[in-house]
Amino acid sequence: MSRQERGPESGPGGAEVAAEDAEPESPDQCLSLLPWDRFSAWLHCVCVVGFDLELGQAVEVIYPPHSKLTDKEKTNICYLSFPDSNSGCLGDTQFCFRFRRSPGRKVSFCCFLDQLDRDLPVYLKKDSAYYYGYVYFRQVRDKSLKRGYFQKSLVLISKLPYVHLFRTMLKQIAPEYFEKSEAFLEAVCSDIDRWPAPVPGKVLQLPLMGLIMKLRIPTYRDKPGTTPIVQNMHQADAQISMALPTVHEVDLFRCFCPVFFHIQMLWELVLLGEPLVVMAPSPAESSETVLALVSCISPLKYCSDFRPYFTIQDSEFKEYTTRTQAPPSVILGVTNPFFAKTLQHWPHIIRIGDIKLPGEVPKQVKVKKLKNLKTLDSKPGVYTSYKPYLNKDEEIVKQLQKGVQQKRPTEAQSVILRRYFLELTESFIIPLERYVASLMPLQKCISPWKSPPQLRQFSQDDFMKTLEKAGPQLTSGLKGDWIGLYRHFLKSPNFDGWFRSRQREMTQKLEALHLEALCNENLVFWSQKHTEVETVDLVLKLKNKLLQADREHLPVNTDTLKKLQTHINDIILALPDDLQDILLKTGTT
Repeated sequence: MSRQERGPESGPGGAEVAAEDAEPESPDQCLSLLPWDRFSAWLHCVCVVGFDLELGQAVEVIYPPHSKLTDKEKTNICYLSFPDSNSGCLGDTQFCFRFRRSPGRKVSFCCFLDQLDRDLPVYLKKDSAYYYGYVYFRQVRDKSLKRGYFQKSLVLISKLPYVHLFRTMLKQIAPEYFEKSEAFLEAVCSDIDRWPAPVPGKVLQLPLMGLIMKLRIPTYRDKPGTTPIVQNMHQADAQISMALPTVHEVDLFRCFCPVFFHIQMLWELVLLGEPLVVMAPSPAESSETVLALVSCISPLKYCSDFRPYFTIQDSEFKEYTTRTQAPPSVILGVTNPFFAKTLQHWPHIIRIGDIKLPGEVPKQVKVKKLKNLKTLDSKPGVYTSYKPYLNKDEEIVKQLQKGVQQKRPTEAQSVILRRYFLELTESFIIPLERYVASLMPLQKCISPWKSPPQLRQFSQDDFMKTLEKAGPQLTSGLKGDWIGLYRHFLKSPNFDGWFRSRQREMTQKLEALHLEALCNENLVFWSQKHTEVETVDLVLKLKNKLLQADREHLPVNTDTLKKLQTHINDIILALPDDLQDILLKTGTT
């Protein structure tokens, strides 16, 4: 049985300090690759879910066969891989879902994949508590079957949020799989097991059944809002090449088109981690809209739970629909009419019809009162009593309306919308970044002979005072109650996640500066002036520093670590032979 990769914990949020890190080693240098290790870097497994007249939805195939899923995970996959019966999805449908991994599973550690995760932008980092399911569902009439329909889903299970990549993959392989069955699936998985590791920042070539997909995974070093173009180069051999413009982005304008008069209010609701329900006619619309909402606050990470497609059979159904407590901070995408009644106590509901690009300018749609939402047949719109903190930006609405009139391509409309959201988020977050950076102690306060200084405490009052001269007005022309928006945000899960991430980064930076300060001291001279006991204590502390730098991936360049190791060796060699033997063996593992 092969190793499965370990899903590392989410790393720091902007981690500019890691820019001096060396290039990651190749996977071959880092670990001895076993069969299916390359596959596991991209996917956990591939499932085929069919419909059994006696059992209902059932997992028919799991590939590779050694892949482990708990019974609870299999049940969730079964129900989430089929549209609700009311959706009436005839033909082929693609969508995605997200579900909790069962706790307590032992997975081995892979240093290389851990390194890759640290090089990703914060919003693309894996969340080890969740899996994504990418679905290609087919439902066609078949008189030879008792039920009268052929119903089957091909599902890719992965920890990676690369929705566009996996959607493209399924579009290529699923139709052929439904014709050729398991031997074809085995060949697909063998191809994936030959893929290079998902290294951020490099143009990767991924062979897939005679096709070469070319793509680039973003890194945290990329300037937000830029997407380096992957050139579609001519192949010398007969293989067809396909360049993917993105691995993770959805068609933003298409998703927001039904409610684009309210995009700014929706941005506020997502930023503040408010409970949101998207009621849609099919899983395709619900999943794309939820993913669009989560991405609208990028480069901030949405830190609460989100479910692109959620059903009444979901294992968290009771937890998320209970009326005994306030609705949780979560975004749910639903299609079952039952939810119109079950979730009518939720404060913010987006009702969308079939997503299609308008041939004419959409009409202004007012925000509707929640009491008017009786059924899933209610008119599309946003149902909420929320009053936005910021004044409405009429310019972006006019720009998008003009694009519709001029038949501007949806890709161009999405670029405009994505840039708008990015500028809005950056205007909001820059004052917080500036204030949090001021909590960092000065470098002159770092002494090699004392523990690293602590970060100063975050003070809401002190931060609010900075907004008068250094607030969002420096980068945004939008008027409104920015102060109120910040006060609300500071109580949200998104602030908590962002601030913890920044704290971790800055603490690591302090540890790194402390380590550099130690390297710049003449430690051998110091040891000659102190007792053997004090010298041994210093050696052990220095060894612990090296282990910490490796374990916590401190932003220290390789030369500094080598210099510290040389200091340690020089100090040890100046000690008596018996102590040398003990210290050379201590702390090396």
